[in-house]
Amino acid sequence: MIPVVTVSEMRELDEHAHREVGLQVLVERAGYAVTRYALEMLHGGYGHRVLVIAGKGNNGEDGRVAARILRDRGAIVEVVAPPELQQPMQQFDLVIDAAYGTGFHGTYEPPAIPEGVPVLAVDIPSGVHGDTGEASGHPLQADATVVMAAMKPGLLQGDGARLAGKLHLADIGIDASRHADIFLVEDGDVSLYLPERGRDAHKWESAVCIVAGSPGMTGAASMCAKGALRSGAGMVRLMSASPAPSGPAPAGSTLLDLHVPEVVSIALDAHQDWSRQVLDESARCRSAVIGPGAGRSPETAREIRKLVKDLSIPMVLDADGLYALGTGEEAAALLNGRNHEHLDADRPVPPVILTPHDGEAARLAGHPIGANRIKETRRLARFLGATVLLKGSTTVVAEPDGHAYVVTSGSPRLATAGTGDVLTGMIGAFLARGAGTLPAMAAALAAHVHGRASWLGRSTGLTAMDLPDLVADWLSSLANSMGPG
Repeated sequence: MIPVVTVSEMRELDEHAHREVGLQVLVERAGYAVTRYALEMLHGGYGHRVLVIAGKGNNGEDGRVAARILRDRGAIVEVVAPPELQQPMQQFDLVIDAAYGTGFHGTYEPPAIPEGVPVLAVDIPSGVHGDTGEASGHPLQADATVVMAAMKPGLLQGDGARLAGKLHLADIGIDASRHADIFLVEDGDVSLYLPERGRDAHKWESAVCIVAGSPGMTGAASMCAKGALRSGAGMVRLMSASPAPSGPAPAGSTLLDLHVPEVVSIALDAHQDWSRQVLDESARCRSAVIGPGAGRSPETAREIRKLVKDLSIPMVLDADGLYALGTGEEAAALLNGRNHEHLDADRPVPPVILTPHDGEAARLAGHPIGANRIKETRRLARFLGATVLLKGSTTVVAEPDGHAYVVTSGSPRLATAGTGDVLTGMIGAFLARGAGTLPAMAAALAAHVHGRASWLGRSTGLTAMDLPDLVADWLSSLANSMGPG
């Protein structure tokens, strides 16, 4: 996983490295890194015209070193300060944006770049806030950004995620991994932290209990169950409170039988206290998923709250499961109280993962989610005493202790009804399989695979029901690429 550090954390790392290695050595390393990617974008240096916009700080120094090396490679390089560029420029083959770094404050108005000229940013596009990703003024759209030592939050969220282009992490001799508690998930992390089934595996070793679905809301439960199955769950026990018009549904049947024939479907009596039945039925399962399409009646909310308090296996709450927690203060009281009860009884505290979108997160937090999604998610996880996965184009997963993971693999194709239900089932399956050392890691790995799988589907018209098969295809392809053993 790639370390992500805030602006203040990077400043501390820089200061330590200046004392240990020396500023000039670090600047030279950074300049060489910029040069490497500049030459790749130019397909060579000789005869190419390069404009370097270099400010007064270390970011500008990195650009000036790159300019010197590019001249040595035969490029025609012009170095200018940001205030000198108020008029449209002449034609260049590449623009290196080294005007301002992550600590910039103010408004940046860059020159007009002729259409088609590629831009390479140094550490972050000038004018983008290093922590929030918010743009001040009109930063240049970079084709690529050379990132020094560690990723910055502003490159992964907000305007920064759009403006930074392709990210290249440069090793300049600063080890940020020992100091970071935020990490960006990569493909290789799935292979590393998601266990494969052992030779003697059986279905109960990765069994998932799902409490979802209600009359008129069967689709959410179906997609959740398929997401779990296609993510490696050996057994899915799907329970839903779905009364027939004349009373409780017959035992052993639900409204979902025809949709998910591989799943064991169990009817819950909506007129009874059915949480006890769920506890009994889930005794052999390794994780539980609660909420998609479960309904929002007071009775359903009451039974879900009982499950949150009494279940002894890791659980994921989504959609109506989140609604059942109540307001932020009510949810925090329930979740933190549950944590204390388990600790007082000297029992392991089964983790709870909440998977809100922005609206649900705002209800739990008591205020709208701000631009710094990473900070907001960490704050919400600490307040609630639970792992929080905040869905979005940049998905953030945080533990109450501050450990966080960032996922940027998603695509606009996922902006369609039901894909969140698939993700919820996937998280349940990854928990059951024992992914990662923290619940947040299992959730982050699932979110990463969810996003990567979406790129295998139709660019237009992808539906949530397409997604589980794509997930299985992507995971299988990854496993096959790793070879046996």
